[in-house]
This record gives sequence, structure tokens and C-alpha cells, in this order.
Amino acid sequence: MSRASTRHAIFFDLDGTLSDPFEGIASCYRHALTQLSRPVPAATELATFIGPPLRQGFATLLATSDQVLVEQAVTLYRERYATHGAFENRLYDEVPEMLRALNDGTRRLYVATAKARVFAERIIEHFGLSAHFAHVYGPELDGRFENKADLLAHALEREGLDPASCVMIGDRAQDVRAARQNGLVPVGVSYGYGSKEELLEAGAVVICSSPRELASWIRSEGPR
Repeated sequence: MSRASTRHAIFFDLDGTLSDPFEGIASCYRHALTQLSRPVPAATELATFIGPPLRQGFATLLATSDQVLVEQAVTLYRERYATHGAFENRLYDEVPEMLRALNDGTRRLYVATAKARVFAERIIEHFGLSAHFAHVYGPELDGRFENKADLLAHALEREGLDPASCVMIGDRAQDVRAARQNGLVPVGVSYGYGSKEELLEAGAVVICSSPRELASWIRSEGPR
């Protein structure tokens, strides 16, 4: 598909950027680890696994490279997540107002998340945000596009977008690195689960402390 350089676009991470998913994600990690008779870390440690891919998180928590065990853990996690965890979640304050401000006809909005696409779509719909987004991009359940750089490359190609006219917004280093690898403008938010130091080290061009500040920066400083 040919690139359409005049089409400006914003890609939003979901967890830690649009919504705070801690309760649901932590409860599902606890469920899977308990079912496997493995130690359950404290809440502060579980919070560090919000953002990275699920399989990567379990490989670390289980201290294993055994993919069969990792897939078993993912299955147990998703058993609870599908029925309860996805909705143990809340939008950050100012997010609906931010999306309305940015969805003004001059740019298109997308979600690009490490969360499985089928769950991300359900969450966006649950919060009544579907009308704001042209498409929700996330990994398939089998792990395809689990790497965020690959996910963004896929989205750019599918949408025919010029990366230089696009922004990627997220709260973790992998969001910033994926944006840089694909030529998007990388923007960090400090109200999620990544630190300012993490985001700056990864190469964020700016770090916003609230959705309102983020909307203001994009409208005044974002790609034209």
C-alpha cells in the first residue's frame, strides 16, 4: 500500500496510557501463579509487568525458557482475564476529554497495545471509546505481532501511513523504542507505569504528566 504522507495519525498504548489496568492484570497473574503452585510476588513487583508482553512477563516470573510452561501460564491468566480481569480496569481522568480534543478531523487515532487484540477491542468498547479510534491493533492470541515494533510496522503498512506524520504515545520504554524503530515521533506519559527516567533513556522527545497536557502538546507541537 502506498504511503499517504498527509494523513496524520496518533497511536496510543492502552495499559498505563488510556486506562489503569492494575487490579485486573495483577489478579490474573496471581490466579495463574497460584494454579501453578508458584510464589506470588508483591503488588509492587506485579506492577512492573504492566506493559510488556504477557509471555515475556511469565517467562520472567517463572524463571523459565520452557515455552510449554509459559503457554500454560498464559492460558490460566486468560481464563480469568476473559471473564473478570479485562473489566477490573478504569480510565485515567481526562482521557475522554483528550480523545475528543484530538479527534477533530485533522488526524486519525489508533490503539497499538501489547494486550491481545481481542481483549483490547472489548475494553475500548466497554469504556465507550470505539468511536474515537479508526482501528485497534494488538497481538493475536497465538503471539503474532507480540513485539510492539512489529505491531507498529504492520499497522503503518496496513493503513498506508507515513511514519514521520505519526505519533506513538506510551508509558513504557518498549513503546518509545518501537516508535523510534519505525520512524514515529515517540511521546511518553509519566502517569502510567514507566518512570520518566525509563522513557527518557529510551528516547522520548517529550514526557507529558496528564492526558490534558498530552492533548495540548500534540495540538501545538505534534506533526503537521
